[in-house]
Amino acid sequence: MKIALCLLVKNELPCLKVMLPRIQTELAKVKFESIYAIDGGSTDGTLEILADYKIPVLSQSKRGRGQAFHVAFSEIMADAYLFYSPDGNEDEKDLGKFKQYLENGADLVIASRMCKDAFNEEDVHFFKWRKWANNAFNILANVLFRRSGSFVTDSINGYRAITKKATEILKLSAQDYTIEYQMTIRAFKHKLNIVEFPTIEGQRIAGETGAPSLQTGIKFLRRLYTELIGKD
Repeated sequence: MKIALCLLVKNELPCLKVMLPRIQTELAKVKFESIYAIDGGSTDGTLEILADYKIPVLSQSKRGRGQAFHVAFSEIMADAYLFYSPDGNEDEKDLGKFKQYLENGADLVIASRMCKDAFNEEDVHFFKWRKWANNAFNILANVLFRRSGSFVTDSINGYRAITKKATEILKLSAQDYTIEYQMTIRAFKHKLNIVEFPTIEGQRIAGETGAPSLQTGIKFLRRLYTELIGKD
């Protein structure tokens, strides 16, 4: 199976300086067939360090995390796509697990921050606002759309892999941060084989998240509604 590791980047130079050596160490063990970066318009030296590591870069013509996914689906020839944000949140040691589950027949593989033995970056705080909101959206997705298979604990997390065949079935349309939520919901609808495993979410190395909490929550509510009524 040809699996493409897709790095999602936009002005991530400080993070890439730390993460790229770690990623390369893991790739030497896992032996992925290809690695690409999908860039949302970096101006801080991100493109230059990717060139130093000889990582091909695909540029987005439009803004949005979902748009980055669509660039990968349309421009990379692969049997499956593994999406990775090299900001320190996502554990590079999990890369081999994705490959194992994909090769064993999973359509969609999600690294869960919410299941047993997992760790969410907010677990060190008393008030876990983002985690609680994610859990609420997750429960709604399971209750409203899951008709078979196990309860999915982290329907929103972006650290995930999906097969090419599954993308063709799901016909994803989201252009923004709701792309993963739409992916999980539609995988429920089509009764695809979804596999989760626990992951340890780290702290972001530098910079801030590009998804403001309130605006993102509103977008997730809209996505839930459009998927419920069957319209994009």
